[in-house]
Amino acid sequence: MTAAAALLLADLTGVAIFAASGASAAVVKRLDLFGVVFVGFVAALGGGIFRDLVIGAGPPLAFADWRYAVTATVTAAAVFWLHPQLARLRTTVLVLDAAGLGLFTVTGTLTALDTGLPPVGACMIGMLTGIGGGLGRDLLTGEIPVVLRREIYAVAALAGAVAVVGLHRVDLAGPGPLMAAALFVFALRLVALRRRWSAPVPADRPASATESAAPAARDPGRRSGPGGRAADGTGQPADQGR
Repeated sequence: MTAAAALLLADLTGVAIFAASGASAAVVKRLDLFGVVFVGFVAALGGGIFRDLVIGAGPPLAFADWRYAVTATVTAAAVFWLHPQLARLRTTVLVLDAAGLGLFTVTGTLTALDTGLPPVGACMIGMLTGIGGGLGRDLLTGEIPVVLRREIYAVAALAGAVAVVGLHRVDLAGPGPLMAAALFVFALRLVALRRRWSAPVPADRPASATESAAPAARDPGRRSGPGGRAADGTGQPADQGR
């Protein structure tokens, strides 16, 4: 198998996986057939479209090569019809998304390197190619994008892109090493989910005395009454007549 054929196969596999991931998320949200197919299409091809526009590769492959659109559409439609047989859709979405993240990160980085981009630019393109589909899927289904949450997602893609650049620099950019890089991203993402690894977030700001007293100030009618019981605004015990 030539390098071009291997890259095309990996690209189409990533399209199918991300289409299944997007369609599964849309099924969970109870979208109709068109909605499921559309979300699957965006999840599968959004990252590749971004990549091709940034590197100036002419019309994006999603529109120039019919195999990409057909693969995404058929896969998403299949998930719509077969979803009753897919147990635990939540887990399915996460596993498929991790697999697509790995494949798209590798193909995006390699495509950027082949166009002559320097290593840093290729790593950025690879990362954005990997996370672009998931970003579009989450926005369309009304979720906070995974890349903006504490989970290790974009970091996994960036690590995979760096690995691809390193393999390319030492002339090991064959199908085997590249598949190993994709598996590295896949495993890193799943381990991060399993062990609940996360990026740092800002520490909570300590509540001031004014903020602590705010609930009482907003409800002046509820205050201490006779005998320490809560009283209403008339001064009568709150539990009188009960």
